[in-house]
Amino acid sequence: MITKRIIPCLDVDQGRVVKGKKFQNLEDVDDPVQLAKFYSEAGADELVFYDITASNEERNIFIDVVERTAQEVYIPFTVGGGIRSIEDFTAVLRAGADKVSINSAAVKNPKLITEGALKFGRQCVVLSMDIKRNSQGKWDVYINGGRVDTGKEAIAWAKEGEKLGAGELVVNSIDTDGVKKGYDIEITRAITEEVNIPVIASGGAGKKEDFLEVLTEGKADAALAASVFHYGKISIKELKEYLYHNHVSMRRNF
Repeated sequence: MITKRIIPCLDVDQGRVVKGKKFQNLEDVDDPVQLAKFYSEAGADELVFYDITASNEERNIFIDVVERTAQEVYIPFTVGGGIRSIEDFTAVLRAGADKVSINSAAVKNPKLITEGALKFGRQCVVLSMDIKRNSQGKWDVYINGGRVDTGKEAIAWAKEGEKLGAGELVVNSIDTDGVKKGYDIEITRAITEEVNIPVIASGGAGKKEDFLEVLTEGKADAALAASVFHYGKISIKELKEYLYHNHVSMRRNF
């Protein structure tokens, strides 16, 4: 049985971890390096850092945060936001990240996925998708921190991303982001059934049952969350024990 992963997500803006709802109304949470260290010690399987305004502001990513995090944590971590070139891949990986997440740049230049996979291995390339349901009941892909509708259909883009060389997908539902009423099971399962690479579900965790649902009914390989961990509503240890006792294979090294 493949072990499922629990991944705290740290959205960083101006050097601080923030959290909002549906990508809006951001609130300050904590220092990113200290929070990363806490999660590493608390039993998280991996971490994800997103510089959430780098793409929209067209500026470089926070290399200093990546370097300091690499010195403090002992679990794999992914960095995304503002990645626009192979040079950016190189800088982030040299700074200590294990994987690079691309979203906006991948939509604008799909060859970047292939270039990253060829140079660093597809296991280093994570295609992150911010998606939102449209009036026809399908899901559109958004870029620039959820500000711009690309018109791309989510399932087709997921399949294309895998073909181009992505080693993993993050499926983040804007509709459920920060709302704490559960992941979007329908689109998570639909994408998981169409690709052969790991799918990480993101957006909407509010209780332990939400994780169980997305890892079983949603068929996700991992569940990413922010608010419930940042504000102490759910501890990673308690969550993993709950999932383990509900027959979900978990790494339990407490």
